[in-house]
Amino acid sequence: MLPSPAGSLLARETTSSTDEFLKLVSDPFSSQLSSKSVLVALGTSLGVTFVIALLFCLLRPYNTIVYAPRLRHAEGKHVPPPMGKGLFAWVKPILTTKEDTLVENIGLDATIFLRFTKMCRNIFLVLSLVGCAILIPVNVVGGHSLYKQWDSSIDGLMKMTPQYMFGSIFWAFVACAYAFDGIICYFLWRNYKAVTRLRRAYFDSPEYQASLHARTLMVTDIPKSLRSDEGIVKITDDLKTTPEVPRAAIARNTKDLPDLIEEHQEAVIELEKVLAKYLKNPNKLPANRPMCMPSKKDSSHAGKSEKVDAINYLTNRIDHLEKRIREVRESVDKRDAMPYGFASYESIDSAHSVAYVAKNKHPHGTTVRLAPKPNDIIWKNLPLTPATRKRRRIINNLWVALLTLVWIAPNALIAVFLTNLSNLGLVWAGFRTQLETNPNFWAVVQGVASPAITSLFYFFLPSIFRRLSIKAGDVTKTSRERHVIHQLFSFFVFNNLIVFSLFAALWQFIATVIDETKNQNKSVMQALQDGHPLVKIMLALCNVSPFWISWLLQRNLGAAIDLSQIANLAWGSFARKFLSPTPRQMIEWTAPPPFDYASYYNYFLFYMTVALCFSTLQPVVLLVTALYFVIDAYWKKYLLMYVFITKTESGGQFWRVLFNRVLFAAFVSNVVVALLVAARGDRWPMLSAMIPLPLLLIGFKFYCKISFDNQIHYYTKGEIKGPEAAMPIDKESRRRDRVGVRFGHPALYKPLTIPMVHEKSRHLLSEIYRGRLDIDTDAANVAGYSDVYSMKRMSRDRPGKAAGAPAPFEIVSEQKLDFENFKDRPEFSEEFGGDGEVYGKPSDLIRPGTPGSVMTNDRGRSVSRDSERTFTPDEEGVPGTTYPAGYHTTPSALREYSPSPDDRKYGGPDMTATRTESNPYQLKDETALLYEAAPMGHGTPRLEESSTFDYFKGRPL
Repeated sequence: MLPSPAGSLLARETTSSTDEFLKLVSDPFSSQLSSKSVLVALGTSLGVTFVIALLFCLLRPYNTIVYAPRLRHAEGKHVPPPMGKGLFAWVKPILTTKEDTLVENIGLDATIFLRFTKMCRNIFLVLSLVGCAILIPVNVVGGHSLYKQWDSSIDGLMKMTPQYMFGSIFWAFVACAYAFDGIICYFLWRNYKAVTRLRRAYFDSPEYQASLHARTLMVTDIPKSLRSDEGIVKITDDLKTTPEVPRAAIARNTKDLPDLIEEHQEAVIELEKVLAKYLKNPNKLPANRPMCMPSKKDSSHAGKSEKVDAINYLTNRIDHLEKRIREVRESVDKRDAMPYGFASYESIDSAHSVAYVAKNKHPHGTTVRLAPKPNDIIWKNLPLTPATRKRRRIINNLWVALLTLVWIAPNALIAVFLTNLSNLGLVWAGFRTQLETNPNFWAVVQGVASPAITSLFYFFLPSIFRRLSIKAGDVTKTSRERHVIHQLFSFFVFNNLIVFSLFAALWQFIATVIDETKNQNKSVMQALQDGHPLVKIMLALCNVSPFWISWLLQRNLGAAIDLSQIANLAWGSFARKFLSPTPRQMIEWTAPPPFDYASYYNYFLFYMTVALCFSTLQPVVLLVTALYFVIDAYWKKYLLMYVFITKTESGGQFWRVLFNRVLFAAFVSNVVVALLVAARGDRWPMLSAMIPLPLLLIGFKFYCKISFDNQIHYYTKGEIKGPEAAMPIDKESRRRDRVGVRFGHPALYKPLTIPMVHEKSRHLLSEIYRGRLDIDTDAANVAGYSDVYSMKRMSRDRPGKAAGAPAPFEIVSEQKLDFENFKDRPEFSEEFGGDGEVYGKPSDLIRPGTPGSVMTNDRGRSVSRDSERTFTPDEEGVPGTTYPAGYHTTPSALREYSPSPDDRKYGGPDMTATRTESNPYQLKDETALLYEAAPMGHGTPRLEESSTFDYFKGRPL
């Protein structure tokens, strides 16, 4: 039966579409890359970058919330240099602030980030000088005769590539490979020395010397027979006996307490959103009350799918969770010990010397290391066994590999079709009709679709890898971020460099091999040899090099947008006007945002790898990369000095990850040079000459490791010499340490969050709530900027009036919706200030000796609230904290001394006063009864003010 005309037409159209598809994917850049496109990219990049930078200069003086939040909120030595209101007043502080000042202002992590950025700038400035001076003349002169003979219309940018050369001239590339590696290694060595110097200065800083974590060891994987305070001491003594006996604390099982606190936090945030939306216009409430689906974690509504009143449900759920949290906290001391604990020494020398001995040992199957800061610990991963961690790491690596491989197809299709929708029209007739009918609409889609999809994916990619790293068992946030850098870098290099650059060459090569084996009856091996795969790969890399030049030029736009903070400025304005933000969200918008080190490090490492990979193929890429780092080195310095904060300060522990990846980038550059000489040069002599290069890189890595790593990681490897070196033990210092409390799980002492409501809705709280929370609360002013508002109780802020709110809410006025008023609160400082480190002393220095004490810092007392929300104002009107009774009084191995007030004696050792710079009469134990009371003879009453009624009339006496 003969085919119908329609069938033949369909078959021809299908064949034509398939051939067109194969042609497109085999050379996706053929119509897009030229010298003219690179010049256009250069002009638009520099032009738009200049406009955005000028816009930043105009907006900066009038919006310090967005452009200088650190200047508004940081305290003490963390305050950056002041800036004027002039357009370019921000330039002078950036140029004049030195590195030692930066360490104090922005911390060691941020300082090393800026040092790494400057190192990249210096490397590419020198490489540009060497590479362009040698390789461009070699490529142009060496290939002149061939491309003049073959095709005189070859693009000028392509003449700078080595694809038209053969023979011994490639010895120049071998020499450049040695020169490039030497330059990179020199700058790495120089900066390794500088990082070591910075770390030693960090060890000697007053903050580190005074911190508890600096002289504390963390012991994990403890066997059951040693899960006690005495067992931890035995483990450390088996490693090395020191004149000091460490004070140990085995951890206790908190079981479901962290999950309960997380559920409580989620319920509070959800209630705030419901109230903010419902009370957006207090003068005209919506006709229907808000409804919601019960939480899947709520056992009381298991199996029920109907919606419930959101306000009633969430307030009752919060109450229920608080009661359960209180019960668990009261019984926590009765639970079993965990396989991890901490051992604190009197001196940093002792702790570090034991940690140094333990780095390659596992006494009794345990792992002993220096303790991180308490806020750096991922507590839920500490109890994991080594076998569980190993299994999870394998699963995590499989997921990362799967995600990397799965993204190959979308990445290739985006490169071929979404960046040029006319290509899609060539293989899809129906879409071609739509494209011709609405060209303007599809032009907009083409300009938005590809960047939007890729940007959205890369926006969520770090979060995906963070979740996978936590699942894999990372015990600190710092190690998690290091693993995220590693995974992001691997993903970008494989998908965005190797696959993206070699996809066309590999597709052409595979198609050729299939054709020759099928139509010419060649064997697979013969077809592979005749296909000249090395030549095809080299030509593909040369052809795609202009794309990477244009891409790197566009990175300047990203740097300018980052400096201008346009997204944050626009989103804040839009959300305040058109959405229903909660008071908590509006407070967070005024806080300095955390700096995403993992993402920024990955981008810089990827730019460096791309540039080094194409440095010998297209030397112009070195100039473009140097231009980017010259600009961004100063812009990132401004952002870290005035805008961003370090959420979790690691003390500069990212350097090793960066060092290894820069060496890997140098190795990739050597592989490309080897590919060139194998494809077109004198193959075996040149390849033999390049064999020492990877060996030299490996040798350099181990030299730096041996020379510097111990100095970076350990304050001392020190040997304690004999009993005469024994230091007297300060029992009062040991008493204040309370390592079991300071390194206790945050779930044991972390204050629970109170729902925030805007003051404009205060009068409606009693009307919108139906029911009653049976909770013991007391309305009190909280540090002068908000109040806890409870049902049918007397209001402190309105004497003689009943408080109208039916549940405990925190009322926040419009004037107080600023992070400045809340930065001392743990719920805000942990997220936007390294646990308060930027706004005073680190919590490691000031965490109270007992859970019932009042925190202090350079600015005075800060607020701490517990799950019962019970407040006791002190003499200054600042509330203290009362914790669940069971957590205070139940005997525990977590505490060597009872925090019960009954154990204190007036005039005892805890009442000894010691002078400090901030408080001449600060008590050694801040939980003592007369804490902050001046000794007799030093307090002078202010008779002129205090003897009149005007002085007291504001008090509810």
